Amino acid sequence: MTDFKQAHPEGVIVAMDQMSLYFQATMTRVWARRGQTPTVRVATQRDYVHVYGALDVCSGQESALPLPKQAGEMTCHFFDHLQTVYPGRALLILWDRAKWHQGQIVRAYLSQHPHIQTLHFPPGSPQLNPQEHVWERTRDAVSHNHTRKDFPVLVQAFHHHLETTCFKFEWIEKYLPPILLAT
Repeated sequence: MTDFKQAHPEGVIVAMDQMSLYFQATMTRVWARRGQTPTVRVATQRDYVHVYGALDVCSGQESALPLPKQAGEMTCHFFDHLQTVYPGRALLILWDRAKWHQGQIVRAYLSQHPHIQTLHFPPGSPQLNPQEHVWERTRDAVSHNHTRKDFPVLVQAFHHHLETTCFKFEWIEKYLPPILLAT
């Protein structure tokens, strides 16, 4: 990462991941007054959407895009989205080793876009990816124990939370020398 920041002082380092948002509410613990057990509606439908997300690890800003599936062509579509968010800037994408990240379509795309570099997290270590923590915080805030009656409303609330919340983690400070963090 240090080499990337030295070569591209205006470059952006993003942690990327995908997740699936289901209409079915996920249950978590919740505080309630004694004798007033909260009711969480159970939807009979199994609607879901996949969401690609990338966290700018320096600013804490999130870029997210709902997509129909998790696949190589959708990954390339999300790269196009990131290039509109960060026009003309070099990108270092930190990501896991999902099979669709390693396919021919993604490799071909990356070879045609040399300003996009990638770096894999170690295998089996999702806790190192700040984007995983973004998903966790957003699920806690929006989709756990939700009572929304329409799936599009849930998707909109989830996306709104991602786009309007600053997810500042001290992750990057652990890995870059302080002189490279000055902006």
